[in-house]
Amino acid sequence: MFIGETISLFVALSWTVTALFAEVASKRMGSLPLNVVRMVMSLSLLAVTLWLVMGVPWPRYADGPSWLWLLVSGVVGYVIGDYCLMQGYIYIGSRFGQLFMTLSAPTAAIMGRLLIGEQMKPLAILGMCVTLTGIGMSILSKRDGTTPKGGHTTQLKLKLPRRGVFYAAMAGICQGFGLVLSKIGLEHYNAALVSAGLDSQAPLADALIPMPLYISMPFAATMIRASMGLVGFVALLFLFEKNGKIKLQRAVHDRKAMWCVLGATVFGPFVGVSMSLLATMYTSTGIAQTLFALTPILIIAPAAWLFHQRVTAREIIGAVVSVVGVSLFFV
Repeated sequence: MFIGETISLFVALSWTVTALFAEVASKRMGSLPLNVVRMVMSLSLLAVTLWLVMGVPWPRYADGPSWLWLLVSGVVGYVIGDYCLMQGYIYIGSRFGQLFMTLSAPTAAIMGRLLIGEQMKPLAILGMCVTLTGIGMSILSKRDGTTPKGGHTTQLKLKLPRRGVFYAAMAGICQGFGLVLSKIGLEHYNAALVSAGLDSQAPLADALIPMPLYISMPFAATMIRASMGLVGFVALLFLFEKNGKIKLQRAVHDRKAMWCVLGATVFGPFVGVSMSLLATMYTSTGIAQTLFALTPILIIAPAAWLFHQRVTAREIIGAVVSVVGVSLFFV
């Protein structure tokens, strides 16, 4: 009873742990070395997973269009999105960083409408407004002042570094955009399986762990995206970072940072993704996605305790309002 809902809550907790680990690691080694190491770890875990469920450690049966769309998704979602997210963690922390990730829902709705003609429900438009209101409540503060004529005025002031807000907002937007591109890639991947005479509801005969292809396919798609992510992050590290090789070597030898990267990798793309897929098998996608979106609320207490952050009632209410806005997309 409530198996899907319980798993969905576990996913939200898993992504909360991922964000906390990633904040520590990003501040210790920098966003680019962190992402290079994280992509290597992710690809290793995904290769083992695909070997178990597909019989080979690479995306089996993926054709040219599948690779193209998923690689583009990797550029948007991983290279740009994850770089911005880790940079956001450095400037404003994981608590506010995860709050901005709620922008992925309205972005996915808009891009889904533009790229693949998905219908946008009236509640989705309301959800966008509610989500933006919640974010605004959390990051804006009131400042009293006087007019030149001696009158009283109240202005809204951004209480976070502008650079951090920009990076975090870009991360949320890129995640939503990347999700739509991934969906297009998965549709091509499914078509490639059909062309090969395979049933997505059935497992591959030579898989070590029999699992329906529709479940193992997202792992294969994630591997393609992560491959692009690794190439992109390595290129950025050596092109735009001074002494990129030295910074990467220092990062690898930072034992605490490496343990945090491992934690962020295991609880994120490995446990988080696999459990999110499992959750949708036991409950509706709308309920699962709404519970996944609880991360900005769940992260408040541990972030305040671990990083000694002061949390206001306005910020808590803002996070709740933002998550309520996300839930409206799935009603």
